[in-house]
Amino acid sequence: MSTALIGFAFVLALVFLRIPIAFAMGIVGVVGFAAIENWNWTAVLSPAAGNLLDTAQTESLTVIPLFVLMGMLVSKAGLANELYRASYSFIGHRRGGLAMATIVACGGFSAICGSSLATAATMSKVAMPQMRKFGYSDSLATASIASGGTLGILIPPSVILIIYGIMTEQSIGKLFLAGILPGLIGILFYLGAVQWTVFRKPNSGPAGERSSWSDRLDAVKDVWGIVLLFVIVLGGIYAGVYTVTEAAGIGAAGALGIALLKRSMSWHAFFDALLTTIRTTAMLFTVLIGAQIFQVFIVRTGMPDDLVVFVTQFGVEPMLVIFLILLVYIALGCVFESLSMMLLTVPVFAPVVASLGFFPEYAGQVGTELSLIWFGIVVVVVTEISLITPPVGLNVFVLRGVLGDVSTGTIFRGVTPFWIFDIFRLALLVLFPWIVLIVPWTMQG
Repeated sequence: MSTALIGFAFVLALVFLRIPIAFAMGIVGVVGFAAIENWNWTAVLSPAAGNLLDTAQTESLTVIPLFVLMGMLVSKAGLANELYRASYSFIGHRRGGLAMATIVACGGFSAICGSSLATAATMSKVAMPQMRKFGYSDSLATASIASGGTLGILIPPSVILIIYGIMTEQSIGKLFLAGILPGLIGILFYLGAVQWTVFRKPNSGPAGERSSWSDRLDAVKDVWGIVLLFVIVLGGIYAGVYTVTEAAGIGAAGALGIALLKRSMSWHAFFDALLTTIRTTAMLFTVLIGAQIFQVFIVRTGMPDDLVVFVTQFGVEPMLVIFLILLVYIALGCVFESLSMMLLTVPVFAPVVASLGFFPEYAGQVGTELSLIWFGIVVVVVTEISLITPPVGLNVFVLRGVLGDVSTGTIFRGVTPFWIFDIFRLALLVLFPWIVLIVPWTMQG
Protein backbone atom coordinates (compact mmCIF):
# COMPACT_ATOMS: atom_id res chain seq x y z
CA MET A 1 0.00 0.00 0.00
CA SER A 2 2.90 2.37 0.71
CA THR A 3 3.96 2.21 -2.95
CA ALA A 4 0.48 3.28 -4.04
CA LEU A 5 0.43 6.17 -1.56
CA ILE A 6 3.79 7.35 -2.89
CA GLY A 7 2.29 7.21 -6.38
CA PHE A 8 -0.69 9.36 -5.30
CA ALA A 9 1.72 11.84 -3.71
CA PHE A 10 3.67 12.14 -6.96
CA VAL A 11 0.46 12.67 -8.96
CA LEU A 12 -0.55 15.48 -6.59
CA ALA A 13 2.92 17.03 -6.84
CA LEU A 14 2.84 16.99 -10.64
CA VAL A 15 -0.65 18.50 -10.68
CA PHE A 16 0.48 21.33 -8.39
CA LEU A 17 3.37 21.88 -10.82
CA ARG A 18 0.66 22.46 -13.47
CA ILE A 19 1.24 19.19 -15.31
CA PRO A 20 -2.11 18.16 -16.87
CA ILE A 21 -3.77 15.44 -14.81
CA ALA A 22 -3.85 13.02 -17.76
CA PHE A 23 -0.07 13.18 -18.18
CA ALA A 24 0.54 13.20 -14.41
CA MET A 25 -1.38 9.93 -13.96
CA GLY A 26 0.19 8.40 -17.07
CA ILE A 27 3.75 9.29 -16.06
CA VAL A 28 3.37 8.06 -12.48
CA GLY A 29 1.59 4.92 -13.68
CA VAL A 30 4.35 3.99 -16.12
CA VAL A 31 7.29 4.86 -13.82
CA GLY A 32 5.63 3.26 -10.79
CA PHE A 33 4.87 0.06 -12.69
CA ALA A 34 8.46 0.01 -13.97
CA ALA A 35 9.78 0.29 -10.40
CA ILE A 36 7.62 -2.66 -9.33
CA GLU A 37 8.84 -4.70 -12.32
CA ASN A 38 12.53 -3.97 -11.57
CA TRP A 39 12.70 -1.44 -14.42
CA ASN A 40 11.71 -3.96 -17.06
CA TRP A 41 10.47 -1.35 -19.54
CA THR A 42 9.27 -3.93 -22.04
CA ALA A 43 6.90 -5.40 -19.48
CA VAL A 44 5.66 -1.88 -18.67
CA LEU A 45 5.32 -0.13 -22.02
CA SER A 46 3.52 -3.01 -23.72
CA PRO A 47 0.46 -2.85 -21.39
CA ALA A 48 0.50 0.95 -21.59
CA ALA A 49 0.39 0.85 -25.38
CA GLY A 50 -2.35 -1.76 -25.16
CA ASN A 51 -4.40 0.54 -22.91
CA LEU A 52 -4.07 3.34 -25.44
CA LEU A 53 -5.22 1.17 -28.33
CA ASP A 54 -8.02 -0.49 -26.35
CA THR A 55 -9.40 2.89 -25.29
CA ALA A 56 -9.34 4.23 -28.84
CA GLN A 57 -11.09 1.11 -30.15
CA THR A 58 -13.62 0.53 -27.35
CA GLU A 59 -17.07 0.57 -28.89
CA SER A 60 -18.81 1.69 -25.69
CA LEU A 61 -16.74 4.89 -25.68
CA THR A 62 -18.32 6.07 -28.93
CA VAL A 63 -21.23 7.22 -26.78
CA ILE A 64 -19.07 10.08 -25.43
CA PRO A 65 -18.46 12.08 -28.64
CA LEU A 66 -22.06 11.50 -29.74
CA PHE A 67 -23.58 12.86 -26.53
CA VAL A 68 -21.06 15.72 -26.49
CA LEU A 69 -22.05 16.57 -30.07
CA MET A 70 -25.72 16.48 -29.12
CA GLY A 71 -25.09 18.96 -26.31
CA MET A 72 -23.02 21.24 -28.53
CA LEU A 73 -25.69 21.29 -31.25
CA VAL A 74 -28.40 22.09 -28.72
CA SER A 75 -26.27 24.87 -27.26
CA LYS A 76 -25.43 26.42 -30.63
CA ALA A 77 -29.07 26.18 -31.75
CA GLY A 78 -30.14 28.51 -28.96
CA LEU A 79 -32.58 26.10 -27.34
CA ALA A 80 -31.44 27.27 -23.89
CA ASN A 81 -33.20 30.60 -24.54
CA GLU A 82 -36.49 28.81 -25.07
CA LEU A 83 -36.06 26.78 -21.89
CA TYR A 84 -35.37 29.88 -19.86
CA ARG A 85 -38.35 31.71 -21.36
CA ALA A 86 -40.68 28.82 -20.52
CA SER A 87 -39.39 28.62 -16.94
CA TYR A 88 -39.55 32.38 -16.49
CA SER A 89 -43.14 32.60 -17.75
CA PHE A 90 -44.38 30.43 -14.85
CA ILE A 91 -42.26 31.50 -11.87
CA GLY A 92 -40.48 34.71 -12.91
CA HIS A 93 -43.07 36.91 -11.18
CA ARG A 94 -42.18 35.54 -7.74
CA ARG A 95 -39.52 36.94 -5.46
CA GLY A 96 -36.34 35.21 -6.54
CA GLY A 97 -38.31 33.87 -9.50
CA LEU A 98 -35.72 34.66 -12.16
CA ALA A 99 -33.06 32.77 -10.19
CA MET A 100 -35.45 29.84 -9.78
CA ALA A 101 -36.30 29.95 -13.48
CA THR A 102 -32.57 29.79 -14.20
CA ILE A 103 -32.18 26.64 -12.10
CA VAL A 104 -35.19 24.95 -13.73
CA ALA A 105 -33.86 25.88 -17.18
CA CYS A 106 -30.43 24.52 -16.21
CA GLY A 107 -32.07 21.24 -15.22
CA GLY A 108 -33.85 21.01 -18.56
CA PHE A 109 -30.76 21.95 -20.50
CA SER A 110 -28.72 19.37 -18.57
CA ALA A 111 -31.11 16.68 -19.77
CA ILE A 112 -29.82 17.15 -23.31
CA CYS A 113 -26.35 18.54 -22.71
CA GLY A 114 -24.53 16.34 -20.17
CA SER A 115 -21.87 18.91 -19.32
CA SER A 116 -21.81 21.19 -16.26
CA LEU A 117 -19.39 23.66 -17.79
CA ALA A 118 -21.39 23.97 -21.01
CA THR A 119 -24.62 24.41 -19.02
CA ALA A 120 -23.13 27.15 -16.84
CA ALA A 121 -21.50 28.98 -19.75
CA THR A 122 -24.65 28.84 -21.90
CA MET A 123 -27.09 29.87 -19.19
CA SER A 124 -24.89 32.78 -18.11
CA LYS A 125 -25.46 34.38 -21.50
CA VAL A 126 -29.21 33.70 -21.37
CA ALA A 127 -30.17 34.43 -17.75
CA MET A 128 -27.67 36.99 -16.47
CA PRO A 129 -28.90 39.94 -18.59
CA GLN A 130 -32.50 39.34 -17.46
CA MET A 131 -31.58 39.14 -13.78
CA ARG A 132 -29.55 42.32 -14.01
CA LYS A 133 -32.45 44.03 -15.77
CA PHE A 134 -34.68 43.42 -12.72
CA GLY A 135 -32.00 44.42 -10.19
CA TYR A 136 -30.84 41.02 -8.93
CA SER A 137 -27.67 41.03 -6.87
CA ASP A 138 -24.66 39.67 -8.74
CA SER A 139 -24.07 37.12 -5.97
CA LEU A 140 -27.51 35.51 -6.27
CA ALA A 141 -27.62 35.75 -10.06
CA THR A 142 -24.24 34.10 -10.60
CA ALA A 143 -24.81 31.57 -7.81
CA SER A 144 -28.02 30.32 -9.42
CA ILE A 145 -26.22 29.86 -12.75
CA ALA A 146 -23.13 28.18 -11.26
CA SER A 147 -25.18 25.87 -9.03
CA GLY A 148 -27.76 25.04 -11.68
CA GLY A 149 -24.91 24.21 -14.03
CA THR A 150 -23.70 21.43 -11.75
CA LEU A 151 -26.82 19.44 -12.67
CA GLY A 152 -25.22 18.79 -16.07
CA ILE A 153 -23.09 15.95 -14.72
CA LEU A 154 -25.97 14.18 -12.94
CA ILE A 155 -29.16 14.50 -14.96
CA PRO A 156 -28.84 12.06 -17.88
CA PRO A 157 -27.25 11.91 -20.35
CA SER A 158 -24.14 12.58 -18.25
CA VAL A 159 -20.62 12.16 -19.63
CA ILE A 160 -19.16 11.60 -16.17
CA LEU A 161 -21.69 8.80 -15.48
CA ILE A 162 -20.70 7.19 -18.78
CA ILE A 163 -17.03 7.21 -17.76
CA TYR A 164 -17.87 5.87 -14.29
CA GLY A 165 -19.91 3.06 -15.86
CA ILE A 166 -17.02 2.12 -18.14
CA MET A 167 -14.49 2.18 -15.28
CA THR A 168 -16.61 0.02 -12.97
CA GLU A 169 -18.19 -2.13 -15.73
CA GLN A 170 -21.73 -1.10 -14.74
CA SER A 171 -24.77 -0.51 -16.94
CA ILE A 172 -24.75 3.05 -18.28
CA GLY A 173 -28.51 2.82 -18.83
CA LYS A 174 -29.10 1.99 -15.16
CA LEU A 175 -26.77 4.78 -14.08
CA PHE A 176 -28.78 7.21 -16.20
CA LEU A 177 -31.99 5.98 -14.57
CA ALA A 178 -30.44 6.26 -11.11
CA GLY A 179 -29.58 9.92 -11.73
CA ILE A 180 -33.18 11.02 -12.31
CA LEU A 181 -34.53 11.33 -8.75
CA PRO A 182 -31.29 12.78 -7.27
CA GLY A 183 -31.28 15.31 -10.12
CA LEU A 184 -34.88 16.35 -9.44
CA ILE A 185 -34.14 16.56 -5.71
CA GLY A 186 -31.14 18.72 -6.57
CA ILE A 187 -33.38 21.15 -8.46
CA LEU A 188 -35.81 21.33 -5.51
CA PHE A 189 -33.00 21.90 -3.02
CA TYR A 190 -31.50 24.66 -5.17
CA LEU A 191 -34.92 26.32 -5.35
CA GLY A 192 -34.93 26.14 -1.56
CA ALA A 193 -31.51 27.81 -1.49
CA VAL A 194 -32.87 30.68 -3.61
CA GLN A 195 -35.84 31.08 -1.27
CA TRP A 196 -33.51 31.10 1.74
CA THR A 197 -31.34 33.77 0.12
CA VAL A 198 -34.22 36.10 -0.74
CA PHE A 199 -35.76 35.49 2.72
CA ARG A 200 -32.57 36.79 4.30
CA LYS A 201 -31.98 39.53 1.70
CA PRO A 202 -35.28 40.43 -0.01
CA ASN A 203 -33.63 43.04 -2.25
CA SER A 204 -31.28 40.44 -3.75
CA GLY A 205 -34.04 38.88 -5.87
CA PRO A 206 -36.93 41.21 -6.80
CA ALA A 207 -39.98 39.80 -8.53
CA GLY A 208 -40.12 39.96 -12.32
CA GLU A 209 -43.07 40.63 -14.59
CA ARG A 210 -46.07 38.31 -14.50
CA SER A 211 -46.74 36.48 -17.79
CA SER A 212 -50.23 35.92 -19.15
CA TRP A 213 -51.50 32.40 -19.73
CA SER A 214 -51.31 32.93 -23.48
CA ASP A 215 -47.62 33.86 -23.14
CA ARG A 216 -47.07 30.78 -21.01
CA LEU A 217 -48.66 28.52 -23.57
CA ASP A 218 -46.56 30.08 -26.34
CA ALA A 219 -43.43 29.54 -24.26
CA VAL A 220 -44.30 25.90 -23.62
CA LYS A 221 -44.88 25.33 -27.34
CA ASP A 222 -41.38 26.64 -28.05
CA VAL A 223 -39.70 23.91 -26.00
CA TRP A 224 -41.24 21.04 -27.97
CA GLY A 225 -37.86 20.24 -29.51
CA ILE A 226 -36.14 19.74 -26.18
CA VAL A 227 -38.99 17.65 -24.76
CA LEU A 228 -39.10 15.52 -27.90
CA LEU A 229 -35.34 14.97 -27.86
CA PHE A 230 -35.40 14.02 -24.18
CA VAL A 231 -38.24 11.54 -24.69
CA ILE A 232 -36.67 9.96 -27.78
CA VAL A 233 -33.19 9.55 -26.28
CA LEU A 234 -33.92 8.58 -22.70
CA GLY A 235 -37.34 7.03 -23.32
CA GLY A 236 -35.82 4.64 -25.82
CA ILE A 237 -33.11 3.62 -23.34
CA TYR A 238 -35.57 3.11 -20.51
CA ALA A 239 -37.96 1.10 -22.69
CA GLY A 240 -35.12 -1.07 -23.98
CA VAL A 241 -35.80 -0.11 -27.59
CA TYR A 242 -32.15 0.63 -28.26
CA THR A 243 -28.78 0.71 -26.50
CA VAL A 244 -27.14 3.77 -24.98
CA THR A 245 -24.75 4.03 -27.93
CA GLU A 246 -27.63 3.91 -30.40
CA ALA A 247 -29.49 6.49 -28.31
CA ALA A 248 -26.48 8.81 -28.46
CA GLY A 249 -26.40 8.60 -32.25
CA ILE A 250 -30.15 9.22 -32.46
CA GLY A 251 -29.80 12.14 -30.06
CA ALA A 252 -27.05 13.80 -32.08
CA ALA A 253 -29.02 13.38 -35.31
CA GLY A 254 -32.19 14.58 -33.58
CA ALA A 255 -30.49 17.71 -32.20
CA LEU A 256 -29.26 18.57 -35.69
CA GLY A 257 -32.72 17.91 -37.17
CA ILE A 258 -34.43 20.16 -34.61
CA ALA A 259 -31.91 22.94 -35.23
CA LEU A 260 -32.53 22.70 -38.97
CA LEU A 261 -36.31 22.74 -38.53
CA LYS A 262 -36.11 25.81 -36.34
CA ARG A 263 -33.54 27.41 -38.68
CA SER A 264 -31.61 28.49 -35.61
CA MET A 265 -28.10 27.37 -36.56
CA SER A 266 -25.67 28.91 -39.01
CA TRP A 267 -22.94 27.02 -40.86
CA HIS A 268 -20.36 28.73 -38.68
CA ALA A 269 -22.14 27.58 -35.50
CA PHE A 270 -22.40 24.04 -36.89
CA PHE A 271 -18.68 23.77 -37.62
CA ASP A 272 -17.90 25.35 -34.25
CA ALA A 273 -19.99 22.63 -32.59
CA LEU A 274 -18.05 19.95 -34.47
CA LEU A 275 -14.67 21.44 -33.52
CA THR A 276 -15.67 21.81 -29.87
CA THR A 277 -16.84 18.20 -29.84
CA ILE A 278 -13.51 17.03 -31.26
CA ARG A 279 -11.52 19.01 -28.69
CA THR A 280 -13.68 17.86 -25.77
CA THR A 281 -13.59 14.22 -26.86
CA ALA A 282 -9.81 14.30 -27.32
CA MET A 283 -9.42 15.75 -23.84
CA LEU A 284 -11.71 13.15 -22.26
CA PHE A 285 -10.02 10.25 -24.03
CA THR A 286 -6.56 11.52 -23.03
CA VAL A 287 -7.58 11.79 -19.39
CA LEU A 288 -9.21 8.36 -19.51
CA ILE A 289 -6.09 6.73 -21.01
CA GLY A 290 -3.90 8.32 -18.32
CA ALA A 291 -6.32 7.15 -15.63
CA GLN A 292 -6.33 3.59 -16.93
CA ILE A 293 -2.51 3.44 -16.96
CA PHE A 294 -2.49 4.74 -13.39
CA GLN A 295 -5.22 2.25 -12.45
CA VAL A 296 -3.04 -0.66 -13.65
CA PHE A 297 -0.25 0.59 -11.39
CA ILE A 298 -2.59 0.96 -8.38
CA VAL A 299 -4.03 -2.53 -8.87
CA ARG A 300 -0.50 -3.94 -9.25
CA THR A 301 0.49 -2.45 -5.86
CA GLY A 302 -2.39 -4.34 -4.25
CA MET A 303 -3.85 -1.23 -2.60
CA PRO A 304 -7.53 -1.96 -3.44
CA ASP A 305 -7.23 -5.52 -2.13
CA ASP A 306 -5.43 -4.32 1.02
CA LEU A 307 -8.21 -1.84 1.74
CA VAL A 308 -10.86 -4.52 1.27
CA VAL A 309 -9.00 -6.85 3.66
CA PHE A 310 -8.65 -4.03 6.19
CA VAL A 311 -12.34 -3.18 6.09
CA THR A 312 -13.54 -6.79 6.31
CA GLN A 313 -10.93 -7.98 8.82
CA PHE A 314 -11.52 -5.27 11.40
CA GLY A 315 -15.29 -5.17 11.00
CA VAL A 316 -15.49 -1.45 10.25
CA GLU A 317 -19.10 -0.25 9.97
CA PRO A 318 -20.00 0.22 6.27
CA MET A 319 -21.55 3.65 6.88
CA LEU A 320 -18.39 4.81 8.64
CA VAL A 321 -16.34 3.73 5.61
CA ILE A 322 -18.65 5.67 3.30
CA PHE A 323 -18.41 8.69 5.59
CA LEU A 324 -14.60 8.59 5.48
CA ILE A 325 -14.63 8.21 1.68
CA LEU A 326 -16.90 11.24 1.38
CA LEU A 327 -14.55 13.26 3.58
CA VAL A 328 -11.73 12.37 1.19
CA TYR A 329 -13.82 13.50 -1.78
CA ILE A 330 -14.78 16.77 -0.14
CA ALA A 331 -11.13 17.47 0.68
CA LEU A 332 -9.96 16.57 -2.84
CA GLY A 333 -12.74 18.72 -4.28
CA CYS A 334 -10.99 21.78 -2.88
CA VAL A 335 -8.02 21.25 -5.21
CA PHE A 336 -9.18 18.93 -8.04
CA GLU A 337 -11.76 19.35 -10.76
CA SER A 338 -14.53 16.76 -10.85
CA LEU A 339 -13.45 14.38 -13.64
CA SER A 340 -9.85 14.16 -12.45
CA MET A 341 -10.97 13.50 -8.90
CA MET A 342 -13.26 10.67 -10.00
CA LEU A 343 -10.69 9.04 -12.26
CA LEU A 344 -8.07 9.19 -9.53
CA THR A 345 -10.18 7.67 -6.75
CA VAL A 346 -12.78 5.31 -8.21
CA PRO A 347 -10.26 2.49 -8.93
CA VAL A 348 -9.37 2.51 -5.22
CA PHE A 349 -12.76 3.07 -3.61
CA ALA A 350 -15.09 1.06 -5.89
CA PRO A 351 -13.75 -2.39 -4.80
CA VAL A 352 -14.06 -1.32 -1.15
CA VAL A 353 -17.67 -0.21 -1.57
CA ALA A 354 -18.50 -3.42 -3.44
CA SER A 355 -17.18 -5.45 -0.48
CA LEU A 356 -19.15 -3.60 2.22
CA GLY A 357 -22.35 -5.62 1.80
CA PHE A 358 -24.70 -2.64 1.83
CA PHE A 359 -27.52 -4.77 0.47
CA PRO A 360 -27.31 -8.09 2.38
CA GLU A 361 -30.71 -9.15 1.06
CA TYR A 362 -29.16 -9.29 -2.42
CA ALA A 363 -26.19 -11.63 -2.55
CA GLY A 364 -23.46 -11.92 -5.14
CA GLN A 365 -23.47 -9.97 -8.38
CA VAL A 366 -26.81 -8.22 -7.76
CA GLY A 367 -25.65 -6.81 -4.42
CA THR A 368 -22.41 -5.63 -5.98
CA GLU A 369 -24.28 -3.96 -8.82
CA LEU A 370 -26.63 -2.19 -6.43
CA SER A 371 -23.69 -0.93 -4.37
CA LEU A 372 -21.73 0.38 -7.34
CA ILE A 373 -24.73 2.05 -9.02
CA TRP A 374 -25.60 3.82 -5.77
CA PHE A 375 -21.96 4.75 -5.12
CA GLY A 376 -21.66 6.18 -8.64
CA ILE A 377 -24.50 8.63 -8.02
CA VAL A 378 -23.07 9.57 -4.62
CA VAL A 379 -19.68 10.24 -6.22
CA VAL A 380 -21.27 12.46 -8.87
CA VAL A 381 -23.18 14.44 -6.23
CA VAL A 382 -19.93 14.97 -4.31
CA THR A 383 -18.21 16.14 -7.48
CA GLU A 384 -21.15 18.50 -8.08
CA ILE A 385 -20.35 20.10 -4.75
CA SER A 386 -16.70 20.46 -5.77
CA LEU A 387 -17.76 22.46 -8.84
CA ILE A 388 -18.97 25.36 -6.67
CA THR A 389 -16.73 25.20 -3.59
CA PRO A 390 -13.48 27.17 -3.14
CA PRO A 391 -10.68 27.31 -4.01
CA VAL A 392 -11.17 25.48 -7.35
CA GLY A 393 -14.93 25.63 -8.04
CA LEU A 394 -14.64 25.13 -11.79
CA ASN A 395 -18.14 26.42 -12.56
CA VAL A 396 -17.33 29.58 -10.63
CA PHE A 397 -14.24 30.22 -12.73
CA VAL A 398 -16.17 29.54 -15.93
CA LEU A 399 -18.63 32.27 -14.94
CA ARG A 400 -15.76 34.53 -13.92
CA GLY A 401 -14.36 34.13 -17.42
CA VAL A 402 -17.69 34.78 -19.14
CA LEU A 403 -18.71 37.65 -16.83
CA GLY A 404 -15.54 39.65 -16.49
CA ASP A 405 -17.13 42.36 -14.31
CA VAL A 406 -18.07 40.00 -11.44
CA SER A 407 -15.40 39.06 -8.91
CA THR A 408 -14.67 35.47 -7.93
CA GLY A 409 -15.33 36.32 -4.29
CA THR A 410 -18.82 37.60 -5.13
CA ILE A 411 -19.71 34.33 -6.83
CA PHE A 412 -18.29 32.18 -4.03
CA ARG A 413 -20.27 34.15 -1.43
CA GLY A 414 -23.42 33.65 -3.45
CA VAL A 415 -23.04 29.87 -3.84
CA THR A 416 -22.55 29.19 -0.12
CA PRO A 417 -26.25 28.42 0.61
CA PHE A 418 -26.36 26.22 -2.49
CA TRP A 419 -23.52 23.90 -1.52
CA ILE A 420 -24.87 23.75 2.04
CA PHE A 421 -28.19 22.51 0.63
CA ASP A 422 -26.15 20.09 -1.50
CA ILE A 423 -24.61 18.62 1.67
CA PHE A 424 -28.13 17.90 2.94
CA ARG A 425 -29.00 16.22 -0.37
CA LEU A 426 -25.84 14.12 -0.17
CA ALA A 427 -26.73 12.99 3.35
CA LEU A 428 -30.23 12.06 2.16
CA LEU A 429 -28.89 9.90 -0.67
CA VAL A 430 -26.34 8.20 1.59
CA LEU A 431 -28.79 7.41 4.38
CA PHE A 432 -31.58 6.30 2.03
CA PRO A 433 -29.93 4.49 -0.92
CA TRP A 434 -33.24 3.42 -2.45
CA ILE A 435 -33.90 7.02 -3.48
CA VAL A 436 -31.15 6.38 -6.03
CA LEU A 437 -32.05 2.81 -6.89
CA ILE A 438 -35.84 2.74 -7.05
CA VAL A 439 -36.13 4.11 -10.61
CA PRO A 440 -33.65 1.78 -12.35
CA TRP A 441 -34.84 -1.31 -10.51
CA THR A 442 -38.52 -0.50 -11.00
CA MET A 443 -38.18 0.17 -14.73
CA GLN A 444 -35.57 -2.42 -15.66
CA GLY A 445 -35.97 -5.01 -12.90
